[in-house]
Amino acid sequence: MEKLWAPWRLEYITTEASSQCVFCLDDDPGRDVDRLVLLRGKRGFVIMNRYPYSNGHLLIVPYRHLHDLADLEADEILEIHRLLTLCQQVLRDSCAAQGFNVGWNIGQVAGAGIADHLHLHIVPRWAGDTNYMPVLADIRVIPQHLNETYAMFEPIFRELAKVDH
Repeated sequence: MEKLWAPWRLEYITTEASSQCVFCLDDDPGRDVDRLVLLRGKRGFVIMNRYPYSNGHLLIVPYRHLHDLADLEADEILEIHRLLTLCQQVLRDSCAAQGFNVGWNIGQVAGAGIADHLHLHIVPRWAGDTNYMPVLADIRVIPQHLNETYAMFEPIFRELAKVDH
């Protein structure tokens, strides 16, 4: 039997759900490293998925606590799309992503683990990756620890934020 090790999953399994939304950020960026926030925009932010489908799985989240795409304003939609293209470029440049799965899970029945606050998934893909694992074996294979991935992405996003603002 193969053994796969994902030490950060234990936190997900054993931690009680918080009554506070994990995507509602305050104005203080002092906790961004702990929260895995990579970039704060004007209308939304980029954050690493703490329980990723693959290495480099990012989320784009509007600041406003919304649960329906229809409630997004035009400037939020525009910034989310701009952040999406930026994330794709970072993932191509930093970890040679060859493709992407991009999508919204809207509502709990659609697979949203956090259904009350919209968030867009950007999942990098590579030829020959292990995407079949979650489907066939309910297992995710992540080759790099989250903290190492964050350390690789953070300086790139920090530089992008200087250029963008």
